[in-house]
Amino acid sequence: MLRDGDIVLRPIKMRDQQAWREVNRRNRDWLRPWEATIPPPTPSGPIVHRPTYRQMVRHLRSEANAGRMLPFVIEYQGRLVGQLTVAGITWGSMCSGHVGYWVDESVAGRGVMPTAVALVVDHCFRTVGLHRIEVCIRPENGPSRRVVEKLGFREEGPRPRYLHIDGAWRDHLVFALTAEEVPDGLLGRWHRTRAQAGPPTGPRNTQGNPA
Repeated sequence: MLRDGDIVLRPIKMRDQQAWREVNRRNRDWLRPWEATIPPPTPSGPIVHRPTYRQMVRHLRSEANAGRMLPFVIEYQGRLVGQLTVAGITWGSMCSGHVGYWVDESVAGRGVMPTAVALVVDHCFRTVGLHRIEVCIRPENGPSRRVVEKLGFREEGPRPRYLHIDGAWRDHLVFALTAEEVPDGLLGRWHRTRAQAGPPTGPRNTQGNPA
């Protein structure tokens, strides 16, 4: 479990199903433009269906046990408000992974997602032993881009038609950090950035990209 004040990241569990479904249902319209979808099957390819919650958790656990994924739910003030997954973990000469996430619209603008990303990046660099973390975001997703910009991720360029989202293959931008760029930790840098910026002047959406 990773914690910073009211924000907690912990492994996703089967018993989270009811809370996860409720949050996901309320946020359908909020998440749909950014959530990965399953493309139409090719003539020779298999037919793939969207997994149930239980199938999703079993898959995430299997990938975690194999060392390829770190699946978390995000809690804020004791309730489930989102999901964050470090996926595509590669070892050997690369030692990297990529982060995907989503958050409840009702808590957007409170620093939940930047804090969650900072927590998991520090965990990946300091505990897991990864060297590079990247986040891929649709260019149109301004709120999610603000998350990585606030945290100081570098923009590395486009990945054309990178993921199937909302019914079509969508372009993404790649943002990345390496361990050398945050020797004192990303969470500490994020706290200093927030302190210098002062209190927020009003609510603002800070949605991340889908998990």
